[in-house]
Formats: sequence, structure tokens, C-alpha cells
Amino acid sequence: MSAEMVGFSILLIGILLLIGKWIRVSFSVFQKYFLPSSIIAGFMGLLLGPEVLGALVSFFTEGSTTPVSNGLFPEEVLESWSTFPSLLISVIFASLFLGKKIPNLKDIWLLAGPQVSFGQSVAWGQYVFGLLLALIVLAPFFGINPMAGALIEIGFEGGHGTSAGLAGTFQELGFSEGADLAIGLATVGVVSGVVCGIILINWGVKKDKATILDNPNDLPENKLRGITEPEDRPIAGKMTTEPESIEPLALHMAIIGVAILIGKVLLEGLIYIESVTWGAWTDTEIMSFLPLFPLAMIGGVLLQLLLDRYDKYKLVNRKMILRIQGFALDFLIVSALATLSLTVIGNNLVPFLLLAATGIAWNTIAFVFLAPRMIPDYWFERGIGDYGQSMGMTAAGLMLIRIADSKDKSKALEAFGYKQLMFEPIVGGGLFTAASLPLISQFGIIPVLIFCTILMLIWIGIGLFYFGKK
Repeated sequence: MSAEMVGFSILLIGILLLIGKWIRVSFSVFQKYFLPSSIIAGFMGLLLGPEVLGALVSFFTEGSTTPVSNGLFPEEVLESWSTFPSLLISVIFASLFLGKKIPNLKDIWLLAGPQVSFGQSVAWGQYVFGLLLALIVLAPFFGINPMAGALIEIGFEGGHGTSAGLAGTFQELGFSEGADLAIGLATVGVVSGVVCGIILINWGVKKDKATILDNPNDLPENKLRGITEPEDRPIAGKMTTEPESIEPLALHMAIIGVAILIGKVLLEGLIYIESVTWGAWTDTEIMSFLPLFPLAMIGGVLLQLLLDRYDKYKLVNRKMILRIQGFALDFLIVSALATLSLTVIGNNLVPFLLLAATGIAWNTIAFVFLAPRMIPDYWFERGIGDYGQSMGMTAAGLMLIRIADSKDKSKALEAFGYKQLMFEPIVGGGLFTAASLPLISQFGIIPVLIFCTILMLIWIGIGLFYFGKK
């Protein structure tokens, strides 16, 4: 893959975003459902790619080769796009805490604790209901490996990156088809997360569950179109350095790069410690499956702590960081949606549909019934981010928060970020996500089911009887 093709891939995403914005401005149906331009652009990329347009052309031409047999995009472009999400998610998480003062652990727990309890309840519930489904239905009636019980959490909560990263583990444990099923579930999770999330936001507005977002019928026309009135346009970011010394945007991108680098060093350190300790003793690997972005977030926290202490010039501006974060999020959404794989669902269709339906049902029921009883303030705005994340993509959670509370009046984005410190290292692509397959393979499905059930009930209890009473 050449550097020229990578640059061309970025240009194509920009063009798709422009077309997506034009569609959002021109058609009220997209305004009514608050659909971001990046989502529209991503689905356009998917429709014009090999999974839809290319498949249709091949079907009607009976396999004959035509210029659009693989869609409108060259293979090198699709290959570039497929690498963007795992890179850009680190940019998003590395910037979550940069430019703001890090509060103490007590304040973090008070702010993010309700979402930690809700997010953990949903994640462990995905294991519980997935393992029950595998134990009662999938294994006895379809002959599916019991490790399929972990696929809901791996595909939905973990997402495409985790699913692809665990392909070697699936292969080594004798369940090679599990990787394809996990990626397929991640695909369904992302699509259903966006669609169901938008539906839930509109339901929340109509039923007065959403505190901040106004009824679409009451919003000005330009607000629905996603255009800020000239007199209301805020400052995008402050220039903290003189451009002749260093461009402020370049400085802030470099700061984010340092945070990611710290995260990479932490990850490699954990992998090395594992390789010379319990990994060498037990011949197991866990840390190598840990994604970079939660460590990049920790890198951002450590870097901000240093900046709080030693940066007397206050060079990092929070609004400038947010612009970079928003840029990365838009490009991530487009590239992730445009490269969704729709062809992996054909095999094991019934088990796949059962897993997908179980995951969607549990996530939605948990949001509607548990979130308002576990999150005392702004439950809708805060819970919707966890819902989006639980459906397969952390970026989807961030996007739904942006729609429900674009100005972060509820502190949902801040709490969502702090929650990751007590969430991502364990589930959602963390340690237990990586360890779940070897654990099921080694100890069987019932011990793991009991363990996950106990943890789910503990977190539900904390949410309902501790935070819910506040």
C-alpha cells in the first residue's frame, strides 16, 4: 500500500463527508432522525463498495469482470480504510482528558461510577445470556462450539478490532469459524447500534426521557440541518502559540501523538511482563490481545497530569483538542461503515441470528429499564453512550452522546471517558475479553457462566442500590 494511495483514501473520505453533509442538509428525513453526515457518508461508501454495488454487478453479469465488479473503490483504498478505525480510535481516546484538569479518584467515581456500574452490568450480561444461549440451544441443537457463548461480548462490546485480534486464538482453540461469526456480529452491532440508537434518541425526545435534546419539531430549520447560525458560532479553539514558532494545530496533534506513544510503551511493557511471568509459566497470552486505545487513554491521563504540574504556559487548549477528536471521529465512522463485511453472515446463519437478536435485546432492555434506575442524573444522555458502545463500537457511543448532548451540558462525554478507566482494561476488548475463550476452553462453559453471573449481579446491585438511591 503506497503513501499516495493512503492520501487518496483520505481524500475520498472527505468527498463522501461532503456528499453526506449535502444529503443531510437537503433531505428532512435525515434531519428528523438526527443522522450525522458521517453516518450517511459511511453507508454511501458501503453501498458503493464491493459488498453491495460490486456484489450486485457480479450477480447480474454472471461473474463477468467489469470496471465496477468490485464497486467504485480500488482494493488499495478499501485496504487503507480498514486500517483507519484502529488508528483513529486511539486518537479519540488519547484526547479524552487532554486540556482539562484531572480530578481526584473520588470525583471520578462520583461522576462516572453510575456509568461504570451500568456498563459493567451490560457487558457481563452479554456473557451471561450468550453463554446460556450456547449451553441450552447452540451447542446441543446446532453443534456449535461452546465458546460461541462469548461471541456476543467479543463482537458487540469488543467490536471489529477485538474480533479480528482474537482470530489467532479462535484458530488455536479449534473454533476457527468463531472469528468470522464475531466479525459478523460486530458488523450487526455497529449497524444496529446506530439505527437503534437513533430510534431510541427520537423515542427519548418524544417521551420526554431526554433532558437536553429538544423536540425536532421545535428546532429551527438550520439547527435541524446541522448548521450553526452566524451570530451563534463559537470559537473553535484558541491559538496558544505563535504560528511562526509552531502551528497551534500541529502542536496539539503532537501532544496527542505523545499520549498514544505513552500508551504504546505501556502496552509493550505489559506484553513483556506477561512473556516472562505467567505467560511463560502457563503458555497463555492475554496482553497481546489488549487493544491500544485504552492504554492511549491512560497515556493521555498521565501526560495531562504532567502538563498540570509543569506546563506553566498552559499550551494545550481543550477546544483545539476537541476539534482534532471530532475530526478523527468523523473519519473513523466513515471508514468503519464503508468497510463493513456483509459476506461473513451466510455460514451458520441461524445461530448467528440468535446471537445477534439476544445481544440487541439485552442491550436495549438494559438501557430502557436499568439505566434510569442506575444513573441518577441525565440518565438518558449518559446511558445512550454506553448503549452505543455495548453494540459494538466505542465511536458509536461517542456519536450518540454528541447527538443527545452536543454541548456536553450533562457531562456525559466526560463521565463516558472516565468510565473507560474502570471498564476497558477488563471488558470491551480488555483482559477478560481476551481471556474468555481460553477460560471456556479450559474450564468449560458452566464455571465461566457462574463467574459472569455473579459479577453481573454485583454490578447491577451497585447500580440499583448505591447509585440509584442518590
